[in-house]
Amino acid sequence: MRGPVILAIDQGTTNTKALLVSPAGEIVCARSQAMPVAHPRPGWAEQSATAIWDAVRALIADLVAAVPEAEIRALALSNQRETILLWDARSGEALAPAVLWQCRRSEQRCAALRDAGHEAEIIARSGLDIDPLFPAAKIGWLLDNVPDGRARAARGELRCGTVDSWLLWKLTDGQVHATDHGNASRTQLLNLDTLQWDPVLAGLFDVPIGLLPQVRGSDSLFGTVAPGVTALPAGTPIRAVMGDSHAALFYHGGSRPGATKVTIGTGSSVMSATPHRVRSTHGLSSTIAWHRQGVAQHALEGNISISGQAAAFIAHLLGLADEAALTELARGVADNGGVVFVPALVGLGAPHWCSEARGSLSGLSLGTRPGHIARATLEAIALQIADVVAAMEADLGVPVPQISVDGGATRNDLLMQLLSDLTGRLILRPHVAEASALGVAQLAAEAMGLTVEAGPGLAPDRIMPAMPIEDRQRIKAGWRTAVAGATGRPMELEVVKDGPVGAVVEAG
Repeated sequence: MRGPVILAIDQGTTNTKALLVSPAGEIVCARSQAMPVAHPRPGWAEQSATAIWDAVRALIADLVAAVPEAEIRALALSNQRETILLWDARSGEALAPAVLWQCRRSEQRCAALRDAGHEAEIIARSGLDIDPLFPAAKIGWLLDNVPDGRARAARGELRCGTVDSWLLWKLTDGQVHATDHGNASRTQLLNLDTLQWDPVLAGLFDVPIGLLPQVRGSDSLFGTVAPGVTALPAGTPIRAVMGDSHAALFYHGGSRPGATKVTIGTGSSVMSATPHRVRSTHGLSSTIAWHRQGVAQHALEGNISISGQAAAFIAHLLGLADEAALTELARGVADNGGVVFVPALVGLGAPHWCSEARGSLSGLSLGTRPGHIARATLEAIALQIADVVAAMEADLGVPVPQISVDGGATRNDLLMQLLSDLTGRLILRPHVAEASALGVAQLAAEAMGLTVEAGPGLAPDRIMPAMPIEDRQRIKAGWRTAVAGATGRPMELEVVKDGPVGAVVEAG
């Protein structure tokens, strides 16, 4: 292939992907590498920082070797968002494993802030509920648990950031310490009104602002690739940085107000673009999706801690080879047989925000078969999303008529049908799974003036509700009861209001 391409890195929790993407959005070549996750203690989740960097370097080398004639005009980065790293400013060596977004090690710190009455102010400034999902409390934990962490931070010897910042530091050989507004908004340290690091938040979480990266627009020039650090030529510009869910929303045309997407991976992100900041009263987060051409795009988001991982977990418990085998098992039964699975394996995220909740299987009987458990697992993934959609509609005051989806789990036809059935919404599924990489590549191409009119391509799959309304109501009722049991409190919102099957209003 001759002509300009963007090399897009999508550094996710369970996989790192690298794609060569044409300005028209065509995938020229793609590579992927699985990423192991360690759980050294109950509730902890971490990843080797070195392994993250090594995977990125290896995938870049693979692509350069596979398409030597490609004219790589820029590098673009998409990343798992709330994962945090701490490293030595001189050597560039990580001082601890990357603490993943799923990790609950900062639970006590979060509880202390809530008990001290700081929750309202933190939400008002950051848009985010106090929860271990977000990095601010984890940064404090790292500084207190790395040898001489506090003292070294005070001397300016340390740097801290999300995965994008870590990769930028490595790619530029320590010349750039930066992040984009979208990733910064997920740390719980960015003020959503000023779009700057907030000294009050930094004080509450005991995080020195000097540790943190410079905040830049998502379409900024984030430096150039240093000589010898990768197979890319020295001087290759890094022209876009976005959180993975933000990049997926961008790919789905998310700059349209009301556009809503669900990314289903290890966890799930349900996100809707908003013309301005929306202050949720139903357990959702306000965030910056991206900062483009000098303008911040706001969004309303619900973060679900366990989605696709729930299927992997239950597949393992049932002795199955993989999630595909679990789906086949689920296809063998007509319904869930009264079984309800609440995948609160690391607590429950939006809209419930109950970190002490734990997973449960209820409704078991002598007639329960493995297929019922398998089906209940897939339903649970869909029902968690339905909870967030209900909260989103309550906050926005308007219906969400259709949902665009992306992520590896969306290849599962049964899951997508259940998602449509249990939300009562039209599901639009594109014919590519790499929405995050394509979104950030699109932004980089635009920033470089390389954007061209894309071809017609394939229309997305349209998945309509097919479940009888009485079945939907029965499943939702069982879910509400089970969630109330897991959290110790009743659900305040019904899942998504029912209407006639197929009565889906498409967005214009």
